[in-house]
This record gives sequence, C-alpha cells and structure tokens, in this order.
Amino acid sequence: MDQQKQGNPAVVGLGGFGLTTMVLQFHNVGWMGIGPVIWLGLIFGGLAQMIAGFQEKSTGNNFGYCAFTAYGAFWISLALLLIGNQFNIYVSSKTDIGWFLVAWTLFTAILWVGALRIHGAMATTFTLLLIGFILLDLAHFGYPQLTVVAGYELMVTALAAWYMMAHVIFADVYGRSILPVGNPWIKA
Repeated sequence: MDQQKQGNPAVVGLGGFGLTTMVLQFHNVGWMGIGPVIWLGLIFGGLAQMIAGFQEKSTGNNFGYCAFTAYGAFWISLALLLIGNQFNIYVSSKTDIGWFLVAWTLFTAILWVGALRIHGAMATTFTLLLIGFILLDLAHFGYPQLTVVAGYELMVTALAAWYMMAHVIFADVYGRSILPVGNPWIKA
C-alpha cells in the first residue's frame, strides 16, 4: 500500500516566521503602525507557526518542533503583551519587555548552536536572529537607536527564513534542489 505524500510543515513555519518578523521590522524602522503586527503575531507568526511546530513532531524533527512551536508562542505572547499595554492590563514596562527579549535571546542561543549543525542557510538565519535579539536587548537597556539597526538586520533575517522556505517549496515543485542551503558550519 502506497503512503500518501505529506507536506513539509517547515514551509508554513518559515513563512509565518519570516512574514511576521518582516512586518514587525517595518514597524520598528517607522514605516507602519503596530496593528498589522498584532494580528499577524496572533495568526500567522503565532497560531500557524505553532501548528507547523506540532506537525514537525510527527516528522521526528525535534529542532523544527521546538523552534516553530516556541517562536509561535513568542509571537502570540508578544501580541498579547502589546494588547495588554494598550488596554492597561498587566502592563509591561520598557524594562519588562527588555527582560522578555533577553530570555528569548538566551533561548535563541541554544537553537543557534543546533542550527550550526543543520546547514548553512539555517546557521545564517539563526546567527542573524541571535544578532537581532541582542540588538533589541541593547535597545531596551540604554541604546534605543539600535531598534532601527535591529529592524534592518531582522529584515535580512526574515529574508533568510523565506530563502529556506523557497528552497523546500522549489525542491518539491521541481523535483530537485534549486536553491542551495550549504553545508553545516559545524560538522561534528
């Protein structure tokens, strides 16, 4: 009996991560308001990415399971934090948000170490994400001008995630690898 081909949940996870990250950076550099970030954070970056993470579990991909589920939760919690601030419910100060970001920086550092062993595109994406979080941490603890720097840097991060998404989609559609992802940065 032939098994039906299954889709790769990473395309949704990477798509949601990239798009929501990109739109947040449009806000961070001053191009748009926060509204679209909230809604994308709840739905595409949050819910859809979290579902993709849960689907990664059935593929046996612990890295994808952890990353997509966790960053889905990140987007949902960030959106709810911003909604809470807007409506004066469990208000988070700039320092509170800074420590929230520091915790996510530390979490990202763990995944970054794993990403170095997957392939070059994954290592690049997580290196850029880690740098972006560090810049946002510094922006919240005394260097607010770094928010814009982080915004542009994290736009590149979003593009790197989309590159991996495109790699998976194009390989499936064309039946061969079209976009190279490179070798792992750490081999053993």
